[in-house]
Amino acid sequence: MNKDDKIYVAGHRGMVGSAIVRALESRGFQNLVTKTRVELDLTNQTEVLNFFRSEKPDFVFDAAAKVGGIMANKTKKGEFLYQNLQIQLNILEGARQAQVRKLLFLGSSCIYPKMAAQPIKEEYLLTGHLEETNDAYAIAKIAGIMQCNSYREQYGSDFISVMPTNLYGPNDNFDLLSSHVLPALIHKFHNAKKSGHLPVLLWGSGTPRREFLFVEDLADACLHFMEEYSGAEWINIGTGKDITIKELAGLVQEVVGHEGKINWDTSKPDGTPRKLLDVSRARELGWEASTSLEDGIKQSYDWFLEKNQGA
Repeated sequence: MNKDDKIYVAGHRGMVGSAIVRALESRGFQNLVTKTRVELDLTNQTEVLNFFRSEKPDFVFDAAAKVGGIMANKTKKGEFLYQNLQIQLNILEGARQAQVRKLLFLGSSCIYPKMAAQPIKEEYLLTGHLEETNDAYAIAKIAGIMQCNSYREQYGSDFISVMPTNLYGPNDNFDLLSSHVLPALIHKFHNAKKSGHLPVLLWGSGTPRREFLFVEDLADACLHFMEEYSGAEWINIGTGKDITIKELAGLVQEVVGHEGKINWDTSKPDGTPRKLLDVSRARELGWEASTSLEDGIKQSYDWFLEKNQGA
């Protein structure tokens, strides 16, 4: 990418999209195109195709998606499947028609089977059953990979896909009803601390293992692969390290400064027992995560406090 290339970041107000914008701007890219949901409804095919015809971007980062935690994914499967399919179908077709030079599609590690061997290699896709609580979202993302590769095969489109692990960081969703586990933990421990270090009740047994990637590292990876990679194989993006939810809770508790007790509601679902990505392909292609989990949590909590005015 050249500094004057026109770059469209879809989903620029989300956690991932905003991090990509910050990374681009910090590297001197100024010809960025961003549209709010009011300005451009990505679920509307006519609007999206007209946008691509008029703007004709050189590069596209597709970070637009409807996302949520376990409860949202489990109870709103129709919305997650329908809206995510609409968004990516429209963006990729618009990019194809406008003959963009390159597009990067952001998927998710939930595309892999629930009981996949660990760490999860890219080739494990479609080798087993998905996790039931977020299978609708996963199927939409699998369809995105297929669309990228089908367009590459039929039309010669330089569309690539990356599959990040669990993300966290600035501009995350901290809503207790719809957020992912790490921002939810930050919010819960913060509230309990402010209320006199009350006990915190957490879902499940705390034994599942998860991998967490700081969103600024993901943005760095997206720029790296946009410039350095043009293959059909999707790439896992993660740290290559995991941690139990119980250990994560203890780490967040320490960062937040909560001194109360942690209780576990084992009647609630744990989700996938373990999800650790094999990131050897990314490393072979010249990229590796650089932010430690503790540092990332500290930066996330600082952002949360700033957004809530230190509340």
